[in-house]
Amino acid sequence: MIDNRRGWHKMLPYDLLGDRTTVRTSVGATPYLLVYGTEAVIPAEVEIPLLRIIQEAELNDVDWIHKQIDQFTLIDEKRMVVVCHGQLYQLRMIHVFHKKVRARMFEVGQLVLKRIFPHHNEYKGKFAPN
Repeated sequence: MIDNRRGWHKMLPYDLLGDRTTVRTSVGATPYLLVYGTEAVIPAEVEIPLLRIIQEAELNDVDWIHKQIDQFTLIDEKRMVVVCHGQLYQLRMIHVFHKKVRARMFEVGQLVLKRIFPHHNEYKGKFAPN
């Protein structure tokens, strides 16, 4: 950790890596996946290789290029899945919001609080600022 405010720039790359490789709830994917079409390899995976890293290391150049081209062609499909996931997430949030909203019926003669914003035309008379 950094004890003073002067060393924040040394930790910024690590924070950005963590931010870009964290799955977003709203879209169900990481920003890195949406940009590059594959999940990021974090430094710990380089030291202790996972199966994906081992498989990519054993490929020859031609096979590796074909695999990368296949991943690039799937980026649009992954992005469309993310868009659909985002839309479903928004619908769920709208449903949760509307569950909490109570419908109120006002009748003629009831007293209500009127709030007038500065950009409205009704901002004059006794409602005008001092």
